[in-house]
Amino acid sequence: MADILKSTDRGLYCEAGDFYIDPWRPVERAIITHAHSDHARWGMGAYLTAERGVNVLRRRVGDEANIRGIPYGMSETINGVRVTLYPAGHILGSSQILVEHQGERWVVSGDYKTESDSTCDPFEPVLCHVFITECTFGLPIYHWRPDPTVFAEINAWWIANEAAGRASLLMGYALGKCQRALAGINPDIGPICVHGAIQPFNDTYREAGVKLPPTYRVGDLDRNFDFTRSLILAPPSTEGTTWTRRFGAYSTAFMSGWMSIRGARRRRSVDRGFVLSDHVDWPSLLASIAATGAERVLATHGYTATLVRYLREKGMNADVLGTPWEERDSDEPEDAIEP
Repeated sequence: MADILKSTDRGLYCEAGDFYIDPWRPVERAIITHAHSDHARWGMGAYLTAERGVNVLRRRVGDEANIRGIPYGMSETINGVRVTLYPAGHILGSSQILVEHQGERWVVSGDYKTESDSTCDPFEPVLCHVFITECTFGLPIYHWRPDPTVFAEINAWWIANEAAGRASLLMGYALGKCQRALAGINPDIGPICVHGAIQPFNDTYREAGVKLPPTYRVGDLDRNFDFTRSLILAPPSTEGTTWTRRFGAYSTAFMSGWMSIRGARRRRSVDRGFVLSDHVDWPSLLASIAATGAERVLATHGYTATLVRYLREKGMNADVLGTPWEERDSDEPEDAIEP
């Protein structure tokens, strides 16, 4: 039996259904796992995504795009191929895509995490024959600590900066990471200000019913605003730019799974690194694969060779599925929106 999905120069393609999943070039019919820019691109004829992610995707690709959403767990048949979306736990509206044809069940994980997160629907394991999994942090060295521990560290850093008369500049990706941080930190410490790349996504999350504390767009504040007590959330691209001069004395920190590696913190040249990732760590990656019951695993987006070698040593049928995602070395894609 031929593979249901195959990698092409336009993306992951289902020939029987004539659709692509997260295509990186324009196609007529695209199914999108989530709205990060390395998975959701402009120029598709029609987009299908999770109902919970429609407005987030619209923020990404524009109001004029032809976007349709379906609820998690509801199936749709496309040219005889059955497609169902399940929560991936990565960001708001993120999905795993189950593709069923001629008795075969393939699941494309997209990006996912299994930790509890109030800003998105929790990951659901899906039984399948073939599991296409990301492995961004697919090395045994990656183990995440509980979110409350990380948020307590951020709160303590913010309080210490305030006592020292410094603003707190906390950097993370504008879609997903910053909303997760907002939902977890203590807003009673001081005002929370955000870069203009973050506020539109905050608004979209709030519209979806996600509870976030009040935030103030930096560009809307008076030039004489005292940022000393403030936590300022910004994308990594703002580091060292003229945009930060208005804050006076400030301390810098970066949120990412890569911050568990000392060398990554040095390269970022930040005062603190907080280990907070929207991807699975090594134990959760292995547990997620096992939960699918998959007979075959295809690894993409990360330490693919390491994961495949480990799975083969355990007697599993595993291979690398090459995609342009392999070229990325960041935790999540950055968002370029005017401040």
